Amino acid sequence: MTQTTPDDLRSVIAGERLDRADKPLISTNPARTGEVLAEVSLAGRAEFTAACRAAKEAQRAWAAVPAPIRGQVIGNIGDLVAANKEALARAVTRDIGKTLGEARGEVQEIIDTCEFFRGEGRRLYGQTVPSEMPDKQLFAFRNPLGAAAIITAGNFPVAVPSWYIVPALLTGNTVVWKPAEYAASCSWAFYELFSRAGLPKGVLNLVYADGEETFAGLEQALGEGLVDKVGFTGSSAVGTRIGELCGRHLQTPCLELGGKNPMVVTEDADLDLAVEGALFSGFGTAGQRCTSLGTAIVHESVHQAFLERFAAATAAAPVGDPTRDVLYGPMISERFADRYEGYLDWISGHHRVLGSTATGRITADAPREGFVGDPADGLFYHPVILAGVRPEDRVFTEETFGPIVGVASYRHLEEAIELADLPGYGLSCSIYTTDPKKAFAFRSGIGAGMVSVNNSTSGAEAHLPFGGNGRSGNGGRLSGLWVLDQFTRWQSMNWDYSGRLQKAQMDVVEIDADLGFRLD
Repeated sequence: MTQTTPDDLRSVIAGERLDRADKPLISTNPARTGEVLAEVSLAGRAEFTAACRAAKEAQRAWAAVPAPIRGQVIGNIGDLVAANKEALARAVTRDIGKTLGEARGEVQEIIDTCEFFRGEGRRLYGQTVPSEMPDKQLFAFRNPLGAAAIITAGNFPVAVPSWYIVPALLTGNTVVWKPAEYAASCSWAFYELFSRAGLPKGVLNLVYADGEETFAGLEQALGEGLVDKVGFTGSSAVGTRIGELCGRHLQTPCLELGGKNPMVVTEDADLDLAVEGALFSGFGTAGQRCTSLGTAIVHESVHQAFLERFAAATAAAPVGDPTRDVLYGPMISERFADRYEGYLDWISGHHRVLGSTATGRITADAPREGFVGDPADGLFYHPVILAGVRPEDRVFTEETFGPIVGVASYRHLEEAIELADLPGYGLSCSIYTTDPKKAFAFRSGIGAGMVSVNNSTSGAEAHLPFGGNGRSGNGGRLSGLWVLDQFTRWQSMNWDYSGRLQKAQMDVVEIDADLGFRLD
C-alpha cells in the first residue's frame, strides 16, 4: 500500500479516533521548519487512563489467542514494515531530521525484531522440573503480565517502540503507546502498519499527550489497577519519577535512560578506525542518541595524534540536508536545540574547541564550511570537539544531548576504566585496541551494560540484550530472549498424581550412604 501521513493526527483508543482538539500541536520538519507536517490533537490524563482501561479489557481475549497465531501477527507486522520500508524511513527523516541512511537502518531494526519474534510464538518455552518425590511433576510457565504502558522518546521514534511493543504483543499483553509528540507523523505511520497486521481492537492503543498529562494519567491508571507493566525510554530525570511512581504500586518498570558513553583508545589502537568510530557515534543523529559518544578517553602517547585526526575528520564531514549524503542533519526539535545551547555554556577557558568554524547554530553569520543545503531552513548546529576535558567538568559528568564530544587522556588502563565509570551512567562504551588482554580487562572492569571492541558506542542488534545500569536504567534489558522477562512472569505448578498427600521437604526418600569411607 502507499503510506501517506495524515494532516490530522489524533489518539486511537480501542480502534476509535478521539475528537480533534481545539488547538492542536503544530508539527514541523526540523530540517525545514517552515514545512508543517501535521496538526496533532493532544489527549489529556483522562484519555490516557481510558486507553489503559481499554487495553486491560482487551487483554484476556488477546492472551487466549494461541501463541503461534500471535507470532503470525508479528510476522505480518514485519512483512508490512518491509513492504513500506522506504516510506516509513522518509517519514522518520521528515519528522526528526535523521539522515535517510540512518532512518532506513532504524526501520530495518523493526523488521529484524519482528523476524526474531515471528517464530518465538512457537518457542515460548516453559520448563518441566523433576520432583524430589515419586509420582509428582513440577512445571514452570511464562504468563503475560496484562496491560503495558509504553512511553518512548523521539530520537529513535519507530525502532525503540518496536523493542517494547513486539515482544509485549507476542507474549499476550496489550499495549498503550505514548510516542513523543514531536515525532507524531512517523508514529502514526508505525501505528497504521501495526494495526493492519491482524490486531483486534484495544490490543494496541495510541495516545498523543505531553509529558505531564501522561504522568498524571499513568498515576491514575496504576491507582485503578489498569497497568501491569511500564516501559519508558527517555531522560534519567523523568525515568526516576516513573520509577518512584511504579515503586509505590510494587511494580518494576523497564527504564532505558540516558548515557554518557565513553570510548577508550589504547596506545596500540588503529587510530584511523577509532576516529571513524568516534565520528559516527559522536555526531550521528546530531549526537542525539542515548548511546552517543560522550567522552573519548585516549592514551597519552597517542592523544595528540588521535585529536588531530578526529578534528580533521569532523571538520571535513558534510552536515546539512538529511535527505542528502551528510553525517548528520538538524536537531530533532526546538526543545532539543534550546537545551543543547545550554550545554554549550559548559565550555570553559581550559577547553580547546575543534571540529568546525564556530559553535552553536549554523547561520550566515556563523557558517559551516561545506554545509549541504541552506542552514536557514532548519535547526542545524556546528559539531564541537572539546579538548582538555577534565573529570570535574560538567561536560564530562553529564549527558550532553547534541553534537558535542569531549576528549580526555589517561596513562594506564585502570585509570581509563575509572574515568569511564566516573559519571555514573552505564549504558554503552567501547574500547579500541589490538590487544585482546586489554579488551577483556576493560570488559570485566567497566560498569556499562553494553561493550563494543573496535566498534562505536552506537549500534545494537535485535537479538542481543540492550540496556544500561546506574543512571542509564534499572537493569532491565530489551531485545532478544532477554526482553521476555520484562513482559512475562513465571508461574510454577506442581502436579501430584500419587493419590496421597506428599509433603515437600518432609516426605522425602532417604538415601543411606557411608560418607566416612576412605581409600587406603
